[in-house]
Amino acid sequence: MAGNAKQEEGYRTVFGIKIFYRIFRAEKERAKLLTMHGGPGMSHDYLLPLADLSKHGITVIFYDQFGCGRSEEPDISKFTIDYGVEEAEELRRQLLGDEKVFLFGSSYGGALSLAYSVKYQDHLRGLIVAGGLASVPLTVKEMERLINNLPEPYRSNIRKYGSTGEFTNPDYLEAVQVFYRNHLLRMDQVPPEVQTSLEFGEKRNVYRIMNGPNEFTITGTIKGWDISDRISAIRIPTLITVGEFDEVTPVVAGEIHSRIKGSTLKVFKGCS
Repeated sequence: MAGNAKQEEGYRTVFGIKIFYRIFRAEKERAKLLTMHGGPGMSHDYLLPLADLSKHGITVIFYDQFGCGRSEEPDISKFTIDYGVEEAEELRRQLLGDEKVFLFGSSYGGALSLAYSVKYQDHLRGLIVAGGLASVPLTVKEMERLINNLPEPYRSNIRKYGSTGEFTNPDYLEAVQVFYRNHLLRMDQVPPEVQTSLEFGEKRNVYRIMNGPNEFTITGTIKGWDISDRISAIRIPTLITVGEFDEVTPVVAGEIHSRIKGSTLKVFKGCS
């Protein structure tokens, strides 16, 4: 991976806790790309294929957000998107100083990247939102639509056991996996980098505190989060990508696209 790119990894202290980072430096650098992983609660590992961009003159910077992967946890009161924005800005400042970068956010990281861009776009050359969201309520509404399209008995089992909070019922868990197979990871084999990120997510507390028991039951600190009315302030070049079958649907991506003037939207067919 990443050929002969010079690699650097370590920890930076951000607001009193250690944050893990990893850099793949391009030999003949044309730009830098800062990446934000999803979850909330996964690690950066599933994004590591992006390190191959270093072969093309792009230095790629990964990090594990607070409480994720190899990074330490702050006080539980800090488990918010706003804190994540300030963490990212402080880490960027420590690693890069005044240099402008491109920003890439995946899934929840896309939400974080949008929030960051609203506040700190002067530090960016451009933004890439991959399967990201600006509104949790809209995203949940779209996931409800996807659930309604599931075959029986999965649709009914999600409704039945979800309404009573029986999130560990075997029939409910089976139905959740059917949803994930259709709208989260449409692959027969889980890539090792993805597996590593999933395992970190299971071990840590961030997903349960910020999100909830699963992707479409949002009970955590991001419940109700919505900056749709603020992203029109983003003026940097912006690319929005989404999979045709993604749980964060093309409708969600289209709403972001409609609000960011001059942005580009790309839907990948057959993908989640």
